[in-house]
Amino acid sequence: MSSLSPFVGGNLFDELFRDISPGYLVRPLHGDPLPAQIKVDIKENPNEYVVHAELPGAGKENIHVQIEGNVVSIRAEISQIDTQNKDDKPLRSERYFGQVSRSFQLPVDIDQSASKARYDNGILTLNLVKAQSKGGQRLSID
Repeated sequence: MSSLSPFVGGNLFDELFRDISPGYLVRPLHGDPLPAQIKVDIKENPNEYVVHAELPGAGKENIHVQIEGNVVSIRAEISQIDTQNKDDKPLRSERYFGQVSRSFQLPVDIDQSASKARYDNGILTLNLVKAQSKGGQRLSID
């Protein structure tokens, strides 16, 4: 029973065929799927939240950030296109395309007009300025 422990959480058949056959015969030509989820790091300082989101392969024009109150949504279209000559016979290609998205809620509302976004080298950086709470107003007593 202990010999099966390496297969827990993996695909037993993929492991079996990996040992007896070259990988390109078992796996599809377009092997690696899109990332299941956009990975983010969120930091807070007194005036803003700083979000770093990994979006490798996305063009700046294909990234959309939407803010509604304290909910931030990131959506991106990612495409890696194959280049191939007419004489080439592809054995394996690890390019992919599709859409990924991620939404998360922050503790306070975001001031959209003061917030900024920057995309550099596959990392989207959002500087999300906290909205100033207007606080409660005191009612005058007559």
